[in-house]
Amino acid sequence: MNFKIGDIVSRISHNHDIVFKITNISASTVYLKGLDFRLYADASIDDIVVVSNLSHSDDEEIIKKNVRDLKIDRSNYFYLPGRVLHIDGDGEYLDRCMKFYNNMGIQANGIALSEAIISSKIYNLIKEFRPDIVVITGHDAYYSKKNNKNDIENYENTGNFISAIKEARKYEKSQDKLIIIAGACQSNYEELIKAGANFASSPKRINIHALDPAIIASSIAFADKNQSIDLISMIDKTKYGSDGIGGIITNGTMYVGYPR
Repeated sequence: MNFKIGDIVSRISHNHDIVFKITNISASTVYLKGLDFRLYADASIDDIVVVSNLSHSDDEEIIKKNVRDLKIDRSNYFYLPGRVLHIDGDGEYLDRCMKFYNNMGIQANGIALSEAIISSKIYNLIKEFRPDIVVITGHDAYYSKKNNKNDIENYENTGNFISAIKEARKYEKSQDKLIIIAGACQSNYEELIKAGANFASSPKRINIHALDPAIIASSIAFADKNQSIDLISMIDKTKYGSDGIGGIITNGTMYVGYPR
């Protein structure tokens, strides 16, 4: 079969577990990006098949669910949700997250930067936009064949995310004053938390959904500033719950005022 860039496919050798979009083709190798997961991969052209019954992401369903679950009594009060700075190594996923924030009614600034240079830019970006919440994400991968989950060298971008977190913490050390959400598919969760992230992926080194970081950010943005978040229910909103994302209890970032 003749494949082309943009085709939606799955891999035979992986029992069609993930749906991808073809980003490039070179000789007998195809390069893939997860349609809904923050994952890059490559495969032999003989190992893929077109997924004929799926040509779009599940973003719309996720947006509708999160908007529906947002319960705010607007009768006599007004609300100022926390502000988000979302830095993403993938411009396409960033656009999807920005659409999510817009539908949720959250003030968000989105910046697309290669994971390798986020750390050199993040301090000045935080200084410029003064967010309550910073998302640091993109793509990552754990090379399981090396069989050492603790070695940062066994991850594609975890080291870059750690450097970015540490630079952000130079701007604001307090994890209550600046909330950081970091990581992507299969990232080293423990090291991201140690570096200073409030939330991170991935406790079980699994893939996460493209919108998972935005779901966590929006949940914190709409949590009352003077109250601790409901940690477990917040994490349960993501694709695979605590297998994919974990974090620490902290206060929300939303101010509530009266009267409207």
